[in-house]
Order: sequence, then C-alpha cells, then structure tokens
Amino acid sequence: MLFASIDIGSNAARLLFANAYLKDGRINLDKASLIRIPTRLGEDVYKTQLISKEKIKDFVKTMKAFKLLIDVYRPEGYLACATAALREAKNSEEIVKKVKDSTGIKIQILNGDEEAEIIRNTNRLILPSPKPYTIFIDVGGGSTEISIEKNGELLKLHSFDVGTLRLLSDRVDSGIWKQITDWLDEFKPHFRKFYFVGTGGNINRLCKLYGEDEVMELTTGKLDYAFKQLSGLSLEERIYQFGFRPDRADVIVPAAFIYLFIMNYMEASSIFVPRKGLSDGLIIKQYSELQSSKLLKII
Repeated sequence: MLFASIDIGSNAARLLFANAYLKDGRINLDKASLIRIPTRLGEDVYKTQLISKEKIKDFVKTMKAFKLLIDVYRPEGYLACATAALREAKNSEEIVKKVKDSTGIKIQILNGDEEAEIIRNTNRLILPSPKPYTIFIDVGGGSTEISIEKNGELLKLHSFDVGTLRLLSDRVDSGIWKQITDWLDEFKPHFRKFYFVGTGGNINRLCKLYGEDEVMELTTGKLDYAFKQLSGLSLEERIYQFGFRPDRADVIVPAAFIYLFIMNYMEASSIFVPRKGLSDGLIIKQYSELQSSKLLKII
C-alpha cells in the first residue's frame, strides 16, 4: 500500500512516498520517492521567534508542489506534521491556516514527546536490540529527541531545546548540556548495557562518509574524527570536498557535536544508523492505523 508523509522540520521539508507491507510480522517500507526542500524555517524562528513573510511565501509554494505530487501519486493517505520551528514560531497558527486554505493540507504540529515517540516506534520495529537498553537519539534543526527503552518497553523520553540551526544561531541555553546529562544520569550504572540508535539526515550522511555503511554503524572514534575534520574546514571547503549541499554543509558540524556529546558522556563505542526517521514513522503510523481499523471492522 502506498502512503505519503510530509515532515516539516526546522531545516527542511520532506515529502516521502513509500509502500508499506507486513513481512514476518514486521512492517516494512519500500521508498518510492523522497523530495527534500531546504525551507530553513528555523533560521527565522531562533532569531526572532517569527517566520518571515518571504519564508512563508516559499513554504506555501513548497506545500502546493507537495500537494500536486500527492494528487498525482494517489496514495492511500498522507500525514503532514511539523516539529520545532513551527512549534515555537509565534505566527505558526497563521502559517498553518494559510497552508490549509491554499492547498487543503492540514498540518499537525507535534510536541517534542510525540516526535520522539514516533521516531522510537519506527526504529524499534525494524531492529532487535542486542542489549537490554536502547537509546534513540534524533538531532534536528531545533531540538534533540531522546528516548530510552528496556527490553522493548519505553522507560522515558524527552525533547531538548538544542538543535543544529539553534546552535548556529547562538540561541541555545548554556544550561542545556547539564539538563541532558542530569536526565541521563538515572541510567549511569547501566551505560555499558546501552545500544545506541541515531536518526536524522546529518547522522545518515556522517555514517555514509565515515562509518561502516553496509552495517549502518558509526564508531565514536570515527565520529570524533569526522567532527574535527569537518569543523576544521570552511563552509566552501566542505561543499567542495564532500559535495554537501549548502544547507547540509553548515548544520553537519553542530549535529556531530551533539551526538558526540551524548555518546562520550555515556561512553558509547558506536551508534547504529538505520536511516529511518519521522517521515518513515508517519507512514508506519498510517499503515498501522489502517490495519487496525480493518481488523475492527472484521470483529
């Protein structure tokens, strides 16, 4: 079954089309198409708490283009969800209404816990944890979502106000790092029993460049090397040497820093990078809900 999802982040908006199906009791996704537009809503929000008229205009154009593609693909359904940038923008209601009036797309603004839970559910479906504890870390433009489970059961989750664009805009509270470590300290005696899972476009790219891409794993040592190498280059040098898009070349360094901070504090040796994020999770959510509704009709 073909579904679509729109993930509206602080750095980019993504439209994903994917076929969802059950195999061996697990939901699988075959990606049909992914379109990513660097809307950069967070650039405005983390400076002025408002999204500028120019960015709103471009964002509405993006949503119109996405709706045209959805109309052509004719998926079983689609969901459009926004995260940190629209969550914090003072004019988010105006923007959501403008998109609804212009395109018919109804945008749901997720709170941090909802975002973290969708990402956790997405990845727990595709991997059996080799250790008792699993920590899921998703670094976005405006926030970092962390969730912890033990033997498949959620223990705690939280969304922290630190992300790549927020760091670049120098809008991060200096106490955020202590907030993260204090939150993690409950599990300090068990740090070596943790399996680390990282999601987000930046960790995906870092794993592809510096990690074991075939097994989707990036060691802490290689991540540290990547951070030092990339932070030692100018924006132009990163674009030229690694072929980064400009909107990836600037955020990849603060992303590496956030992952490294958590991994070093927890003494992690490596992180698994499954390349499944919020967009995938929204499709899995739709498929699961459709299957549940069909089951209820039969009952």
